Amino acid sequence: MKPAYRRRLGAAVTIALTAGLFAAPAAPAAVADTDVTAPQVAVSSTDFPAAGSGSTAAKYAGETGSFLLTGTDPAPTGGTPSGVTCFQYALNTTLGVSGGCGDGALGAGPDGTATLALRVLRWGTNTLTVRAVDNAGNTSGPTVYTFDAPWDPRPRPSTPGDVDGDAVPDILLPDAAGNLQVISGRANDTTPTSVIPAGRAPGTENWNNYRVLHRGWTMAPADDLIVRENGTGTVYSLQNQYGTGDFSGSGSTMVYWPDCVDVFDCPPDYGTDWQDAQQQVLLGAVNGADQARPAMLTLQNGDLWVADAGAIAHWFDARRLTSGGLWTGYDLIAPGPDAAGNLALWARERATGALHVYALPKQADGTFDFSALADPTAGVAATGFTVDAYPTLDSQGDLDGDGTADLWAVTADRHLLTYRGLTDPKDLGLLR
Repeated sequence: MKPAYRRRLGAAVTIALTAGLFAAPAAPAAVADTDVTAPQVAVSSTDFPAAGSGSTAAKYAGETGSFLLTGTDPAPTGGTPSGVTCFQYALNTTLGVSGGCGDGALGAGPDGTATLALRVLRWGTNTLTVRAVDNAGNTSGPTVYTFDAPWDPRPRPSTPGDVDGDAVPDILLPDAAGNLQVISGRANDTTPTSVIPAGRAPGTENWNNYRVLHRGWTMAPADDLIVRENGTGTVYSLQNQYGTGDFSGSGSTMVYWPDCVDVFDCPPDYGTDWQDAQQQVLLGAVNGADQARPAMLTLQNGDLWVADAGAIAHWFDARRLTSGGLWTGYDLIAPGPDAAGNLALWARERATGALHVYALPKQADGTFDFSALADPTAGVAATGFTVDAYPTLDSQGDLDGDGTADLWAVTADRHLLTYRGLTDPKDLGLLR
């Protein structure tokens, strides 16, 4: 029989731990010990050796490395150690208040060790902070493991819609705590490949307060973020400095409202700032620039406008594409360019749930034919996408690599669905 331990949780609370919860040496029956001794933890890695160790990293920034966490639990005076049960950890941020082995903790094996696999996004110096928790509820002091992640000199493919540099488009959605989840377009569930903390959202420190767009702009092979604050309409850009989805060193830059083509005689219904654009999407390059510079399509007073892309997330020379105010009541979706450089616009008719597809082919002179946008009621490609059932519909281009742009959706009960084109939905599960 294993001994019973008193668990320290504020006031003294006695909890009997059942057999098999941890491995401890056999002890005489009916012996009660009090384990008030904090455990200890050490960290090591051959993929990312400790700074100053003289060893060379085997992995680059943007890759996943293994870290060995070794916990030890000294025996209390006259008693038996309860054994290490889990580890709390945080990469390049602070650990929260000690909360035992809750969500996010990594369980320890019978020998008190665990192997932690982490994708290291930041180039240069990184810090991994770890605490050990024993079966009696004692928590070690934080151990800070500092290491360097070298820049990856190898050429990487660029894929529109990719944020973390793995050449797969990503779906970006906030969680309940206001963090921004980066979910791979080829994921089998809603587990994010990385998380952009709430504190990195411009100003409000909560990504739920923003509409996030991404498809291009960065000099690295992954997207910058273009974010619009709900309510105010203020738009910011956040640079994806190293192309790995690490925005820790990226400040937000305000994006200015584009002038219309005739700067000195804009039509009276052309807006004066982003608040006047009811919707905006990143359409794709329309002015001969590479695909990393997408045009901005906006909806103003029921009509569509497109602004050319300049440098550093700036748009200019907006021009009207439609007239008559017919586009009120449609949700705009931009699937991005196809392999031939042709563009398209998708739109969900909010009153009916019909999904429309409008082809915007690239012409011989490099310009685009926007004539399909004259009639928003045309081009019905699917039905049943009601607002009540699917509050969010969007696309980040070709998620599955088959050459065709794909839809994704969030259902009313917060399940994330990905599609093959516009059909064959795959339920990835409940979002956090």
